[in-house]
Amino acid sequence: MNDTIPFSYLEHFYYFILSFSLQHLPPQTSLICLCIPTFIISFNILYPFQFPSQHNTHYTLLMALFKSRNNRRSSSPSYVSTLTTLLFIALCVFGVWIYRSNTGVSPQTQTDEATSTRMSVDTSSTTNNDLSSTEDTLETTTKVTDESAETITNRAIEELAETNSKIESQEDTSTTEDSAETNTKSESQKDTSTTTTTVFGDNPGHLPDDAIKSDDKNNNNEANKQKGASSDSEISEASSVTQEEQVTSMSESGSEQNSETEKVQQGSAEAYEGNKKDEEGDAKAQDATESQNANEAETQELSTGQKQDVLSFDTNGSKNDEEEANKEQLREDKGEITKKDEKITSQDDQQDENFESKKGETSQVSETESEKNENQGSQDESEQRQKPKAEKKDKKSKKAWATQADQSHNEKKRQKGELDNSNSDEDKEKQEDNTWYLCNVTAGADYIPCLDNEKAIKKLRSTKHFQHRERHCPEDPPTCLVSLPSGYKTSIEWPGSRDKIWYHNVPQTLLAEVKGHQNWVKVTGEYLTFPGGGTQFIHGALHYIDFVQQAETGIAWGKRTRVILDVGCGVGSFGGYLFERDVIAMSFAPKDEHVAQVQFALERGIPAISAVMGSQRLPFPSRVFDLVHCARCRVPWSDEGGILLLELNRVLRPGGYFVWSATPVYQKLEEDVQIWNEMSLLTKSMCWELVTINKDKLNQVGAAIYRKPTSNECYEQREKSEPPMCKDDDDPNAAWYVPLQACMHKVPDNKAERGAKWPEEWPSRLQKTPYWLNNSQIGIYGKPAAKDFAEDNERWKNVVDELSNIGITWSNVRNVMDMKAVYGGFAAALGDLPVWVFNVVNIDSPDTLPIIYERGLFGIYHDWCESFSTYPRTYDLLHADNLFSKLKERCKLAVIMAEVDRIARPGGKLIVRDESSTISEVEALLKSLHWEIIFSNDQKDLLSAKKGTWRPDSVASS
Repeated sequence: MNDTIPFSYLEHFYYFILSFSLQHLPPQTSLICLCIPTFIISFNILYPFQFPSQHNTHYTLLMALFKSRNNRRSSSPSYVSTLTTLLFIALCVFGVWIYRSNTGVSPQTQTDEATSTRMSVDTSSTTNNDLSSTEDTLETTTKVTDESAETITNRAIEELAETNSKIESQEDTSTTEDSAETNTKSESQKDTSTTTTTVFGDNPGHLPDDAIKSDDKNNNNEANKQKGASSDSEISEASSVTQEEQVTSMSESGSEQNSETEKVQQGSAEAYEGNKKDEEGDAKAQDATESQNANEAETQELSTGQKQDVLSFDTNGSKNDEEEANKEQLREDKGEITKKDEKITSQDDQQDENFESKKGETSQVSETESEKNENQGSQDESEQRQKPKAEKKDKKSKKAWATQADQSHNEKKRQKGELDNSNSDEDKEKQEDNTWYLCNVTAGADYIPCLDNEKAIKKLRSTKHFQHRERHCPEDPPTCLVSLPSGYKTSIEWPGSRDKIWYHNVPQTLLAEVKGHQNWVKVTGEYLTFPGGGTQFIHGALHYIDFVQQAETGIAWGKRTRVILDVGCGVGSFGGYLFERDVIAMSFAPKDEHVAQVQFALERGIPAISAVMGSQRLPFPSRVFDLVHCARCRVPWSDEGGILLLELNRVLRPGGYFVWSATPVYQKLEEDVQIWNEMSLLTKSMCWELVTINKDKLNQVGAAIYRKPTSNECYEQREKSEPPMCKDDDDPNAAWYVPLQACMHKVPDNKAERGAKWPEEWPSRLQKTPYWLNNSQIGIYGKPAAKDFAEDNERWKNVVDELSNIGITWSNVRNVMDMKAVYGGFAAALGDLPVWVFNVVNIDSPDTLPIIYERGLFGIYHDWCESFSTYPRTYDLLHADNLFSKLKERCKLAVIMAEVDRIARPGGKLIVRDESSTISEVEALLKSLHWEIIFSNDQKDLLSAKKGTWRPDSVASS
């Protein structure tokens, strides 16, 4: 008698296909593959395959189960066997085709199916257990174990397993099933879960250790320990780059700065490892739906400070560029790239090889250290949640020298992104072959990029507080060159320039038309002449200066009063004539309808900047000006709680004077009387003493002189706290893009604090070490502050002779800028020359600007990655001491050189002291700008160059 195919073989085959499909195949392929054996078994029961056999026991079982079908089987046609075989082969081919097409599904498709697949995988363990139980029951029920049948069955199973192994090795597939165990389960349960549900494919021996760990807390701690142990060696270089790129977004201070750096390093390493695992997971076709979900969860946890291991590994080796681009795009679409990922993007390529080689070499640390790392992470999170101002206050107490960036960090959030230093090689190539263009702007030859940004100004919601006159720098700093006015000539030398300039150098006549009768400026042939007058001193500024001195003898021009602030300076005549009284004035006025007023001042050789009292603090430290002057400056002092006058109170020294010369002081018109009354109430509530009101009979004007208090006694005795006192954690020195506040800062009570005492009289104060610098502080160069200060003076003692030997003719020099001042030693060394030096303290440098003012010099805060608030062609000499090597870490040298070319006069000089490599780059750029290299010595790290009149023919695209 002919028997059917043994049922035990079909049974084993069915369960093998079921287990294999659930573990290795996507859901749709699994469904088809499950249909195949189900179809065969059912078909065999209805129409059995006929082949000779001596074993009838299986048929006996079938008769018991399907007794009603027995007669039909015995009469089945023989051709059914052939038909069934063909159908079986066709279905198998179709299943393999579906399987292979599934492995090529795009990452996006895999992502869409991730959720449903993960659910299927999670249930696979339970299904396998149920099937195993069923199998045992059936085998016990049948109890048919013939030796020949077992031989056939085992051979078939081995062949199928071998085929499966080949398929797996060809496709390089490896899968992982997420452990469903939690920390509440027993250790034995977690071991069982890991053993039964984690499948690593053909070559598990190459997996990283953490790829076979469950997601319990202990494993997380072990991963964290490995990361912490290797963070210093693996990411020190990248962290350094990150810190350099983030200088403009404010550096951390003191010992807290170091701890913050370690946190950034650790976070960067974790973010990098997360990204690496994402890339490896995405490359796997069959388990992509599982590993992507795991990586997504890890990325989300990293962004909130949590740390979690992800079962992820790479069996495909290196990938091509297209696959990497697809993976990166996929993560972006899913939102898996966090802010930390973005910050370290430029570091990943540099770290890739080092990280891979070190990833498996980090040693284990003790459980106690692991818990300590976890606790430290919690502390880091809590520290990040603290209020910014509280952080600032703590930092100040720990750091000897703050930077302006530190001091302004908690008051503004303006900086937008960081430059990618990974493109430095491309930048160098571009610099070596720079093609320069003329700026295509409405302002033409008078272009100031941060004040003439028409695109940004049009987007302003309000101009009520003169926001349109404030700085709005382009997001991409310009590298174009500003054109020269037609007929431009070499500027007239000082002191002749104070009285006349070439008309074609500043071809503006509007002020001559509207202010000529007040002796501001007049057109005289090919010159613009300046009679020395102004709105309040028609008969000359010198007479007016003496009038102020006579009104209040305590002012003592050139002795007690050395550095002043002139608000609304006009063409700068007041400051220009103060030089005769040994007084230097920081003059400023907006770039407004009084066209070119500041440009006139600078062309005349008088210090001035384009600025406005609007919505932000002035870029100066607190308590540095000996006197503030306003002559018809058109500032609404009493508006909005006196917020603008309170800004003057911030920068004025305790005991300093405010000279207000305006019509409300001496006229009785209704409007003037109202303004005077409001001003009187405001100054009284600010505890300013009205020292005197005097009238100048010659100019028919009057001046009111106020004095700021030297103690807090008056503040404490006020009946109303209006205006209020500023909060204790409000830093009065924060001045870079910091919004104004209608409050007053207390006068220092500690006599050893800056501002508690008046400086030495001029000129003694120039060389005198400030009283508030002591040897308990460490100076900029690493020595006790007082000694550091003295040695800096000695360093620059012979600078005049040195520069004379490399081509500087001092008779041609009037306007000088020290682009990176420290203690002001360079400016002090030029004190005997008829020049003035504008000291610039960079916002990422130690804040030494108060020292410069204490010496009787002046300066400003600035970031050289942005343009300076001055007109083109305004400086005769620019001095840069170790500036460019630091700047090029966060902005392009081509941008800085374009700005140097903009503010230097034709015939002006640039002196560079820097590293030899940086000097070579600067020299190449200057040559491309057609500057003449006067002196270059790599051994001395010194470069001197002279600007010509060359301008490119091509105009930049708008």
